[in-house]
Amino acid sequence: MEPAAEQRLEHLLNTLREQGCRITPQRIALLRLLLQSEEHLSATQIHERLLEKFPTMSLATVYKTLSLLKEMGEVLELGFSGAETRYDGQSPHPHPHLICVQCRKVLDPDVPAFDALAQDIAARSGFHIVSHRLDFFGICPTCQTDAPPAA
Repeated sequence: MEPAAEQRLEHLLNTLREQGCRITPQRIALLRLLLQSEEHLSATQIHERLLEKFPTMSLATVYKTLSLLKEMGEVLELGFSGAETRYDGQSPHPHPHLICVQCRKVLDPDVPAFDALAQDIAARSGFHIVSHRLDFFGICPTCQTDAPPAA
C-alpha cells in the first residue's frame, strides 16, 4: 500500500475508533480494499473479494461498514438507476465520474477546474451548495475496441 493510502487507512481506523466502532480484521480488509481499488466497487463486489480470506463474513457486515463510512463522510456513495450502488473510498468528496453504459465501469477523470465550476455556480446562483454530482455516460475505450465492426 502506498504511503498516502497507509495514512488514509490510519485516519479511517482512528475515526472508527473515535466513533466507538470495533476494529476487526474484516473491517481492516474492507478499508484496504476500498483504498487500493482503482474501481468503484459495489457492496456485493467487496463482499465477494473478501470472502476467500473471510468465508464467514456476511454481506450485512459490508453494508454496515459502508454505511458508517458514508455517515462519517469517508466514502462517496454513487447510486445508479437500474444498477448496484458503487462506493469510492479513494476520493470521498464530490467529483465527476465517467460511466460506461456497456460494462458499467466507473472512472474518475482528472478535471482540475471542477471545484472552481461548483464555486462559480454557487456564486452566480446564490445557492449554498451542500453537495453535487456530475456524471458523464458513454462507452469506454475497452468496450469501443471490443465492439463488433459496424455493417
